[in-house]
Amino acid sequence: MTTCVDPLVVGGVIGDVIDLFVPMVTMSVHFGSKHINNGCEITPSLAANLPTVNISGRRFDRFTLVMTDPDAPSPSEPTLRELVHWVVVNIPGSTDASHGQELVPYMGPKPPLGIHRYVLVLFHQQSEFRAVAPPTTRANFSTRDFAVQCELGLPVAVAYFNSQKQPAARRR
Repeated sequence: MTTCVDPLVVGGVIGDVIDLFVPMVTMSVHFGSKHINNGCEITPSLAANLPTVNISGRRFDRFTLVMTDPDAPSPSEPTLRELVHWVVVNIPGSTDASHGQELVPYMGPKPPLGIHRYVLVLFHQQSEFRAVAPPTTRANFSTRDFAVQCELGLPVAVAYFNSQKQPAARRR
């Protein structure tokens, strides 16, 4: 008998960002042609532009997507945990995040030190949000607290990737 250890547990996403949950929806994340598998490496330049996030579900379902960096400014001293990079609400099921309302504009990864995790968490909304206040700052955001404030419950899908500072191009 073999045991499969969930990469979200191994990567510390469950614990640092979210609690244990049961995936209920399929979410696929792409930066250009690169598909995100949990724990894969993505360069900051590849992730500079917002990803395509496809979501399953029924058209009348509504979803919220939250992307954070729990390792800001450095994995050994994450004093800004979590740094929010993107929040989209009211995403219809069977579409992608571009059909939702951007609450926090996308900000690509810019890890100053070490390898950072970038976590995309999808929640099912109970109903369409009429008015949701964006966070006052990107630093010290809490995905858990946001979910409680918006009555979102546990996540229905999660994906994460790793990224680290790219070496500067050498001049000749």
